Amino acid sequence: MDARERFERLFDRHHAEVAAYVRRRAPADAVEDAVAETFLVAWRSLDRLGEHPLPWLYGVARRVLANESRGRRRRGALWTRLAHQTQRPDEPLLAAEVSEPLRGALLALGPAEREALLLIAWEGLTPQQAARAAGCSAVAFRGRLHRARRRLARRLRDERLPLTQEATET
Repeated sequence: MDARERFERLFDRHHAEVAAYVRRRAPADAVEDAVAETFLVAWRSLDRLGEHPLPWLYGVARRVLANESRGRRRRGALWTRLAHQTQRPDEPLLAAEVSEPLRGALLALGPAEREALLLIAWEGLTPQQAARAAGCSAVAFRGRLHRARRRLARRLRDERLPLTQEATET
């Protein structure tokens, strides 16, 4: 019997039992995924299954459910942190030491251009490394970085204009 036939036999024989096990321990919306993940692990470990695989499948299902539970808790904690965050999600977390004109100029850039500048200036990456981190080619990144520098300089130059007429007369 080949691997596919062995797996199909395992699945047909134990799917209902594993699904019932998971159903008793998981929220309804997580049952299908947990059962599928359990049998995926079984497929990958088919050669290591013993004569009585059901207890092993239950152990895998238990670990899958534990991982899902931890993930749910982490996502909940993240949502809680995001709900209390005062910045918009697309704003970078700019350090308090950054001047307000620089902060405003950075936030006026698009997210890709802002990220290009921050990868180079704050993270200290080379353009080649930053391109990899940004998920684009080095040529595309250099173009993005050039535009970002030009727009940032223009924005900072515009913000240095005098605020009142009196400031220009002194």
